[in-house]
Amino acid sequence: MTRMKTQSTPHTATHPGVILKNELDSRDISQKEFAQSIDMQVTMLNEIIKGKRTVTADIGLALEKALDIPADFWVNLQAQYDLDEARIKEKNIQKILYIEKWNVIKQYVPVSTFNKLGLLTNSLADNIQKIWDIYEVNHLDDLIANFARHKELVLYKKSEMLKNDQINIFAWSKLAMYMAKPKVVPVFSTTNEAILIEKLRKVFSENTRVLEQTEALMTSYGIKFFILEKFDQTPVDGYSFWSGDNPAIVLTLRKKTLDNFAFTLFHELGHVFRHFPNETTRTFLNVEHANYSHEYLLLENEADQYANNTLINHAEWLAFMKQNPTFRYGDTERSIRTLAVNTNLHPSIILGRYCFETKNYAIKTKIERSFN
Repeated sequence: MTRMKTQSTPHTATHPGVILKNELDSRDISQKEFAQSIDMQVTMLNEIIKGKRTVTADIGLALEKALDIPADFWVNLQAQYDLDEARIKEKNIQKILYIEKWNVIKQYVPVSTFNKLGLLTNSLADNIQKIWDIYEVNHLDDLIANFARHKELVLYKKSEMLKNDQINIFAWSKLAMYMAKPKVVPVFSTTNEAILIEKLRKVFSENTRVLEQTEALMTSYGIKFFILEKFDQTPVDGYSFWSGDNPAIVLTLRKKTLDNFAFTLFHELGHVFRHFPNETTRTFLNVEHANYSHEYLLLENEADQYANNTLINHAEWLAFMKQNPTFRYGDTERSIRTLAVNTNLHPSIILGRYCFETKNYAIKTKIERSFN
C-alpha cells in the first residue's frame, strides 16, 4: 500500500503569474510585447501576472510555445496554487474555530495560572488538547458539564466567595489528578495501615526531612503522594482520590506548619483507609469555607475524627484538656511537652490542636511549629 505523505500548509500560495513575471523580467520582455507574441490581450496577461486569472491548459500551451517551458509545468503550478489556497483557507477556518473554542475555555479554566506553570505553549491546538488531557474531556460541553457537577459538590458561603474560587479550585483538583496519573507505586493494601501510621508518627516526632520522608513512606506503601501549591484564592488543604489502581493524596501546604501538615495528611489517610475501600469512584476535596452536602459532611467529619484520634489517643486528649482548660504560661507548655513524649509526637502537633480547640491562636510558646 502506498503511504500518503503529510502535506504542509504554506503561509502563502504562489500563483504561476509570479513565476511568469520573473521569467519575463529575466528575459527583458515587456508584458505588452509578450501579450502580442501569444495573441493575448495585455489586460488578460496582467491579470495572470497579478494572480487574478487561472492558467488553463490552453494558456499553458501558449506559454510553452513562447518560452520553451513545458505546458505541464505551468498547469502543475496552477494546480499546486489551487491546493495551497484551499489548505490555507481550511487552516484559517480551523484557526477561527480554535480561537472561538479557546474563548469559551477561558471562562472555565485559569489560563494565566496554567501559563505560569509552563503547561501551555503558543499553539492553540496544542493548548486545547492539553486542557482536554488535564480535565479528562474531549469537548467543550463535557468541560462545562464537569464544572457544573463540581459546583454542586463544593458550595461556598457568599460572604466568603470570590468570583474565580470555583474555577481555580476545579482546575487545581483536575491538575492534581492529571499529575498523579503517570506516577507508578507498589500495590496498595489496607493491611499496612497500622505500620504506615506508626512510621509517619515517627517522622513527625523527629521533624527532620518531613516532606521527603513522608513521600518515600507513602510511595512504598502504594499511595501516590505529592505537594501541589495552591492556586490564587483557592483555600484547599488536601485532596484524596483513586488514581489507576492506587489511592492518591495531594496537599498544598497552604498553612506551612507541622501540625497542619500532620493533621491534613492524616485526614486524607482517613478517607483512604475508611472510605476508599468501599467506593473508589468518590473524591474528597478538603476546602475551607465549603458548604458540603450532609452526606459528604459526615464523611469529612469522620476523616477529622480519624486524624485526631490516630495522632492522639482520644482518652489521653480528654485528660489533657481537662488539665488545661485554658492556657497557663509555663504549666500548659510543660503539659504539652509531656503529652508529646507520651504519644511520640512533636509538641507542635499538640500545640496546634490545642490552639484550634480552644480558639486561642495568640498563644506564645517556645515550641517551633514549622517543619524541617
